[in-house]
Amino acid sequence: MDFGNFSVSLAVKDLETSRAFYEKLGFVPVGGEAAQNYLILQNATSTIGIFQGMFEQNILTYNPGWNRKAETLAEFQDVRAIQRELEARGIELTARADESTTGPASLVIMDPDGNTILIDQHAG
Repeated sequence: MDFGNFSVSLAVKDLETSRAFYEKLGFVPVGGEAAQNYLILQNATSTIGIFQGMFEQNILTYNPGWNRKAETLAEFQDVRAIQRELEARGIELTARADESTTGPASLVIMDPDGNTILIDQHAG
């Protein structure tokens, strides 16, 4: 399975305080909107999203169809195909992509320790 580009989505208490902290670690904003309470930051090798008031816990996030610059790949495994493969392997989904649609969709699974894994396809 190819889940696509990886990032960590962090639930933060104060967007500006978190932005300043991660900038001191060498991260720079590359996307998102502070007015909508989220920013995407990158350093040389890592991508993190900081989100204020959007969810309660941190999330491992994968984006099928995107590279590190959020550019659409020419070929990628659709989230619905990933979903079918996960189910065939006995993985329980906590949120499903609608199989009757195409294009952007997402699914959610939980690891055995309760960590949320979001597979969020923006590419069509």
